[in-house]
Amino acid sequence: MKIKKEDIKKYLPHREPFLFIDEVLEIKENKEIHATKLISEDEYFLKGHFPNNPIFPGVIIIEALGQASGILGFVSMNKTPEEGSIYVLAGVDKVRFRKRVRPGDNIDLICKVVSEKRGIWKFDCRAELNNKLICTATILCADRKAK
Repeated sequence: MKIKKEDIKKYLPHREPFLFIDEVLEIKENKEIHATKLISEDEYFLKGHFPNNPIFPGVIIIEALGQASGILGFVSMNKTPEEGSIYVLAGVDKVRFRKRVRPGDNIDLICKVVSEKRGIWKFDCRAELNNKLICTATILCADRKAK
């Protein structure tokens, strides 16, 4: 399954400037997702992180991995936010950053379902740049009613 930018909003409640998934390249058997994020030079937060030496913030890499996990969770449950469900970040463990990400880089976001229990989903996630590992994390997301 491939999801284009305009269709990603069907699976996530996020909107610009806080939508960090550009495209979903593949979803395998509702157990693994491969998404991408192109780091443009005009990202609003790069002005302050850091002036004259822009680095894509690690916390936003984690958010992008969480959003990719959210898409995978919604697809796996055959649900969308329009049905009154929201998929929220519930926890992040074992985070490691290995390489800096800069404007012009296109990162790959890969998340795999580890488990699901009472609406809490656990994902093993990694971000890569040119097939080199830049970040790993275990992410927990919770499926909850929107209001």
